[in-house]
Order: sequence, then structure tokens, then C-alpha cells
Amino acid sequence: MENNLSLQKLLFCLFILMGSSAFAQQDRPNIIFILTDDQRWDALGFSGNTIIQTPEMDKLASQGVYFKNAFVTTPICAASRASVLTGLYERTHGYTFGQVLNEGYAQNSYPAQLKKLGYETGFFGKFGVNYPGFEALFDQGDSYDRDVKYPDRRGYFYKTINGDSVHLTKYTSYQAQEFIKNQTTDKPFMLSLSFSAPHAHDPAADQYFWSEDVDHLYSDIKFPKPLLGKEKHFEQQPEYVKTGENRTRWYWRYDTSEKYQQSMKGYYRMISEVDLEIGKIRKTLAEIGMDKNTVIIFMGDNGYFQGERQLAGKWLMYDNSLRVPMIIYDPRHPGHRTISDFALNIDIAPTILEFANGLIPEEYQGISLADYVIGHNPAIDRTDFVAEHLWEVTIIPASEGLRTKEWKYFRYQDDMDWEELYDLKNDPLEIKNLAGTPRFSQILTEMREVFERQVRELEAEKID
Repeated sequence: MENNLSLQKLLFCLFILMGSSAFAQQDRPNIIFILTDDQRWDALGFSGNTIIQTPEMDKLASQGVYFKNAFVTTPICAASRASVLTGLYERTHGYTFGQVLNEGYAQNSYPAQLKKLGYETGFFGKFGVNYPGFEALFDQGDSYDRDVKYPDRRGYFYKTINGDSVHLTKYTSYQAQEFIKNQTTDKPFMLSLSFSAPHAHDPAADQYFWSEDVDHLYSDIKFPKPLLGKEKHFEQQPEYVKTGENRTRWYWRYDTSEKYQQSMKGYYRMISEVDLEIGKIRKTLAEIGMDKNTVIIFMGDNGYFQGERQLAGKWLMYDNSLRVPMIIYDPRHPGHRTISDFALNIDIAPTILEFANGLIPEEYQGISLADYVIGHNPAIDRTDFVAEHLWEVTIIPASEGLRTKEWKYFRYQDDMDWEELYDLKNDPLEIKNLAGTPRFSQILTEMREVFERQVRELEAEKID
């Protein structure tokens, strides 16, 4: 459980000084990065989920590299997306709701770097980061999300194609296909797609909305009850969690069996609709002959509670909200791998840059995962990572912690006396908090010390 941030930075420096990349002698590929909103790690057929229908995502996983231990370092869309852009922890970039992304971090972000490398860049969908220079980051950019002024299905159905109102998922896919069709072989492209789905439409009584294309799915399915869904698991939470937004949204989505079934079907339908559109995008690539040179990276922006502990939303330090799906598919290096190493959202920016044969900024705290497609294991030495949700808001308690392969430690910033420690090897569902058990006091102390040491290092790397 030793601090490995310094080791990672040393490896970065060696990489930069040597100027080496496994892809340096290859033609630069096109790159598509697909981000979904609130898709948890197991909302994917390839993960072993026997209910959800995601044939296109499963195909990407079966043809490429599937990361079964992928996590976000901050489980909320704003900060997580800023980490995706910048390759930095929230502790360093300092961005969350109510902030503006620092200009220095924005100029070091992957889209800014790709433009400098001569890529044609595009972004369509939910940017989710408050940055006034959005339009300058991309050659083509259109940032939009659910329209919260509509407390009904119109929040997802206000965009039009040829005069017809369509779901945002279909609209984002349409923009992607048009962008791809207009590309030439003169220079490569980097396309970022950020689907609003399957995020619930919070202002609406019916939380989930989808197109009739997937209306037939899951109609005859009865979803099993959530694990840890009993009252005793809720009562184990501190009072500020029990009265916070995680509980409020549980009432919106899961507090009756009927509501739970309806919400699960809606959530799965929205993911299946994204899956359907991914198939259309890949078909467009094939039709114009760009499928053999286009790398596709796929992940979710944070996890999601589906009634576990009688909670909803994300934000907390449990794996429900930290763990996400992640896939890298490189048609130039076909073949499946399932990887158990930790892969993080802060790895996306350096991964994209390595695929583009760019120089990875020394400031990045993530590492490139690109070499997994050629049989290497660049993150094999990552033993732990900091998890944090630092937004100071009354309804969601700020929390922070450290996750290793075998242990999880976390605490709440306004209540340092409340600590949680889990033996993930023997207790993967994080049921029994060992923080108050004397025989685990040494592990608790060690985890706390490693976490605090890493926090000091991350905070030291902030830009003023």
C-alpha cells in the first residue's frame, strides 16, 4: 500500500525523455471517445449481467480490452469529467459544480493537445464542465444536456432532426455520424461523444425516458431486489447520509416495488438505446472505410446506486458509485483481453495522447493504458488510488478515501471521527465496517497514513 504517485511520475518522465511510444511508427489513428452518464460497471452484458441487452458494447469488449476494475476518482459528473479532460484528480484540478475550470488545466487537456497535433476535433453531447473557452477547444463542438425547464419527457426530447423531435441519444449519434461522414484522409480525427443517457431526468415524476426503438425491451422482466436493500443496511449509515440526497432520490426511484421495477426498466432501456446508436456509428465508420483505423474508447462517468443500502444517486465512496465500465478497442491490434489492473478516469487523457503519438504532459497524474492493446500491462504496478468527492453542499456530505485491491478506507470531511474500513477480499460488498475493530487498528492507521500522504502530494501539484 505504499504511495506510488512518485513512481508513476518518474515513469512518465522517462517516457517523455526517451520519446518512445509503441505507436510512434504507425499512422496516427482516428480516435472516438464515448462517455455515458451514470452507467455503473455491471450495467453491461459483458460484465456478466444476464438481463441487460448491450450487444454493441459487448462486441467492443470481446474484440478489445475490457477493464473489469475500472473506477472514477470522483463519483460525480462535473468533477469526473474534468478529471477525464485533464488527467488530474479533483484534489488537484479543483473543479466541481459552481467552479470554472482553470485555464492552465484546460490548455493541457486532451482536446487542446490533439488540436496542436493536427487532429480534427469534435465534441457532441454533455460537456458537463463550466469552461468559457469550450468552443475553442474543438474544431466542431456542440454542448447540451437534458433541458431541466421541462419536468417531463421533453427534457430528453427537445432536439430535432429534419423537423422531428428525437431523444438526445439519437441526436448525439446523428451528429457523430455526420461528423464522421465529412472527414477526409488528409488528417486524423478525434471525436468525443458524451451521451446524457442513462441519467435520470431529475425534475420529472417519471425519471427515465427512452425512444420507442427500445420500448419493447425488458417488458416481461422482473428485476431481482437490490443487494443490501434491507433496512439494517440503511441504518448503518451516519445521519447526514440517511437524511441526504442519496436517500431523497431513493424515494424518487426505488421506495416501492413498482417504482423500482419501472426505474430499472427505464435505466436499462436507456443504456440499450445508447448501445443501438453505437452500432450505427460503427456501421458509418465501416461504410466510409475508416473502421480499420479508428480506436474506440468507452467508459461511464461514475457509478450508480440502484437501491443498495436503500440509497440512490452516486457521490459516496462505496464501489457502487466508483466503479464503471471501460473498454479500449483498437482495430489495428485486434484480440480480446480482460484486465484486472486498476484503470481510472484520469487515465483517459494520457491514453488518447499516446494513441495520437503525442507527448504526454508531465503534469498528468493518470497513466496511458494504450499499450494494453499490444499485450503490455502499463498499470500493473498501480496498487491504490485516492477516491474523493469534495463538493461542499449541505445535501451531500463530502467524503474521501483510499482503495487498494484488498482494502477500502474512507471518511467524511466534516466528521473525521466516522471512518469506514472494508476487507474487500472477504467482503466485496462492503458490509462489515472494520474501523472500530481492535485487531484491524494497524491496517486502519496504515490506510489513513497512506491516504493523507497522497493527499498532500496531490494538493502540492495545484496551479494557483
